[in-house]
Amino acid sequence: MNTARASAGVSPRSGSGTVPERGLAPLVRWLGRVEYEPTWRAMQRFNELRGEDTADELWFLEHPPVFTQGMNGRPEHLLAPGDIPVVAIDRGGQVTYHGPGQLVVYPLLDLRRLGLGVRPLVCALERAIAALAGRHGIDAAGRRDAPGVYVAGRKLASLGLRVRHGASYHGLALNVDMDLAPFRRINPCGYAGLEMTQLAALGARLTVREAAEELAPLLCRELGLAWDGTWAGGGEQG
Repeated sequence: MNTARASAGVSPRSGSGTVPERGLAPLVRWLGRVEYEPTWRAMQRFNELRGEDTADELWFLEHPPVFTQGMNGRPEHLLAPGDIPVVAIDRGGQVTYHGPGQLVVYPLLDLRRLGLGVRPLVCALERAIAALAGRHGIDAAGRRDAPGVYVAGRKLASLGLRVRHGASYHGLALNVDMDLAPFRRINPCGYAGLEMTQLAALGARLTVREAAEELAPLLCRELGLAWDGTWAGGGEQG
């Protein structure tokens, strides 16, 4: 399956099933390495087309190098993007970087059906990442004043969400084993001098897929979702 093509064609109307109440299983997809913009557009389309009986989905993937600038992003935080493309998008927050070796997770959730507010959702994402880090002896935690997960002041994972029609998209980016140098071309999340870190530098040697395998059940637990461990692919091109 060509996951780069498949990600742009995921539809809530084709084989997603139904989740009438909190506690039932979402559809958990592994998309592999996929281009940023088609995947973003697929999230938007999913959000626009979903109905009351559309199953929630969790998309696990990685992106080729790209900077994404949030709706309130300030151009001065783009220091020297160089040859890495910059995409202006519809999530909150400032600029961040995505690239190979980083696990990205997009929770496409009906928050009203789940009874979740935005802040509890952010906290659930942060707790799941901290739990994964804890499995490898890493003391990580979220911060109330700056969403994300940190280890000794360095940022391990970034969060940025959009809620529309009572449902969420965009999500989290966990640095697994990647080239962190592009973060020095920006003020990450709008914070000058913020240092980034990753699981590999902290002693946890995982591939992106292995990190996804560990994070998925932890994330479902924190969200109150039952999941049987079955991974879906990226669907068909739309």
